[in-house]
Amino acid sequence: MSAKRGTLYLIPVSLGPVPWQHFLPQQVQQTTAGLSHFVVENAKTARAQLKLLDFPGALRDTAILELPREDSPAALDALLAPALAGHDIGLMSEAGCPAVADPGARLVARAHALGLRVVPLVGPSSILLALMASGLNGQSFAFHGYLPVNDAERDTRLRALEDESRRNQRTQIFIETPYRNERMLDALLRVCRPETRLCVARDLTTADEWIRSLSIAQWRKAPQPDLARRPALFLILA
Repeated sequence: MSAKRGTLYLIPVSLGPVPWQHFLPQQVQQTTAGLSHFVVENAKTARAQLKLLDFPGALRDTAILELPREDSPAALDALLAPALAGHDIGLMSEAGCPAVADPGARLVARAHALGLRVVPLVGPSSILLALMASGLNGQSFAFHGYLPVNDAERDTRLRALEDESRRNQRTQIFIETPYRNERMLDALLRVCRPETRLCVARDLTTADEWIRSLSIAQWRKAPQPDLARRPALFLILA
């Protein structure tokens, strides 16, 4: 094994179909272009992202390995073997920042356990972009991922999040599968109290970006946005 170990670079990728210059510093693109080993969620998506980043190498000759479903150290160690042998590795998510609301966190944790250097690179995080634009509390916030699919369980969870937000003045952030976005908005307008503030952020960083922050009472009177099958985040502050 080489005495010199490689670095695990955490590479943010686009949130939508825009040129890389719109969401990444040039240094990040250059760092990515210099890599020959990648660990990704989905190889097909990763290849498309590398093409978007003007990756200079032949993708067929580039090592692009997918994260395993299991958490076994042996499986993760196999992915990190090039770094242990002295080669740098890039970790890429499906969208946005790797290891944030993303299974890549498992690989990052294992890299730390093996004593590898981990370097996060600058790029878009839909969670932080939505929070920045919401006007809600950016001093105390929590991201909850997906809420329950079952209507009754989802409504119960929304009420609990609203109550917790009221007690702690904490912004609650969550997402939904795009084809269920409209059902989520309907549930929020039905379940939440009139004074609770809701921000909906859709298609962030793209030409179709749309962000609006209103009280539930105001949302109930406003025209409803087109959210069907479009990536969106929901933020509430009671």
